[in-house]
Amino acid sequence: MVERTIWRVGHGRSLDLSERGAIMAIVNVTPDSFSDGGLHDSVEGAVAYALACVEEGASILDIGGESTRPGAAEVTAEEEMARVLPVISALSQKTDALISIDTYRAVTARAAVAAGAHIINDVHGLQREPEIAAVAAETGSGLCIMHTGRGRTKLPDPIADQRDFLGLSLDIAQRAGVARETITLDPGFGFAKESLEENMELMIRFEELRAVGLPLLVGTSRKRFLGTLTGRDARDRDVATAATTVALRLKGASVFRVHNVAINRDALMIADAMLETARRIAAAKGSTE
Repeated sequence: MVERTIWRVGHGRSLDLSERGAIMAIVNVTPDSFSDGGLHDSVEGAVAYALACVEEGASILDIGGESTRPGAAEVTAEEEMARVLPVISALSQKTDALISIDTYRAVTARAAVAAGAHIINDVHGLQREPEIAAVAAETGSGLCIMHTGRGRTKLPDPIADQRDFLGLSLDIAQRAGVARETITLDPGFGFAKESLEENMELMIRFEELRAVGLPLLVGTSRKRFLGTLTGRDARDRDVATAATTVALRLKGASVFRVHNVAINRDALMIADAMLETARRIAAAKGSTE
């Protein structure tokens, strides 16, 4: 029997992650993101693109107004909100897909939830603006806590560093009153994990992260380490991304944040079918013993 895994998110919604993985589509309303900057930087363009992602199989739309690529210029909270809030507001009227706000700012998160967002996705793991945890708690939003190595000294063992950083983040969430069933964790592939070896070890040992007992979200899409492996530019890394989707789904990841929804949706269907078949075989074997 499959253990039920329900991710509770904002506005009374939830997402069942028990038997099927979920696709989170990246919708960057920015001029300078590393592979799609400027492609969807108007409200109309971003909304149309997001709705197309839903048609291709996305369950979640992750709306971002500030690039997180290394060296990208920071924007003000006002500029960030000017980019994302009209998109979130429009999408909340046009689709039943879950909407995520990709921000580390408490003020942006609160405004985004008011505009219709169900999930707060913080790439600084609550540790840049801890007040964002209070926003999640007060609004009942889903909360994605990402690991990052930026701006600090990491432990030499990548899994130990994950546990150390995410443990601190979870303490912040607990103190703020965030409900555990609203949380997912993201190991932050590519965020100050510059070497191919470190990203590969994180993939190989991914199952160790399941010990925390929370759903795991991954964002390998078009990351630099895939370019190191394949020799391809960022926009040509979708096949490599889909390969990681299969590998990480089989190791326990539940949500996949991607640029190309269609190819990763197909890859995820293969991985989910493998897992379902494995469960049936195990159940049949158990009934005959």
